[in-house]
Amino acid sequence: MLLTSKMCGLRKSLFGPMSVFLLLLLFSGGCAWVGNTLVGDTFHDPLMDFASVKTVAVLPFFNLSKDQAAAERARDTFTTMLLADGGIYVVPPGETARGINRVNMVIPSQPSLEEVKKFAGITQVDAVITGVVREYGEVRLASATANVMSLSLQMLDKESGAVVWTGSATRGGISFTDRLFGGGGQPMDEITRRVCQDLLDRLFAVK
Repeated sequence: MLLTSKMCGLRKSLFGPMSVFLLLLLFSGGCAWVGNTLVGDTFHDPLMDFASVKTVAVLPFFNLSKDQAAAERARDTFTTMLLADGGIYVVPPGETARGINRVNMVIPSQPSLEEVKKFAGITQVDAVITGVVREYGEVRLASATANVMSLSLQMLDKESGAVVWTGSATRGGISFTDRLFGGGGQPMDEITRRVCQDLLDRLFAVK
């Protein structure tokens, strides 16, 4: 009886909303290394009209890294680059924050379906983007060190709140040259920018 209770508790902790998203990313399959970039499969809903997405809001990212500021930095970089592209209007952070407060989102980085729909109605966006920073910062192997970043994003539909697009990318890490000759790898700002660009390229590929 005790074992059964523990197993039930384990199932509940493993299959919460964010856990399901993370498991989808981990087991989507088909991942490959291209240079120093880990390219994962990108899911997109074939029924979604991505060309109709003209306005989006980027919610705060969920942080799984050890750097407490990683999520905010990643979100700022991605939002700036998305806005600079010019193809999509990004709701300003202040307006996004007001929308979050009006909806009373419990955890803005992990909104429920109903919260997404209410938020989209208030801010008049076509879609909502959320993200998970899985790695951010320095990694070490023997005497070699380098910076690494891993980011996963998802786009949520304004009407259903469901996921219509996901993508993930990793940049940096310790290369063969770093292991052989040492070295600190690329600056964190550059790695962050490249990760965001990888994801933007895949997002715009479906538009």
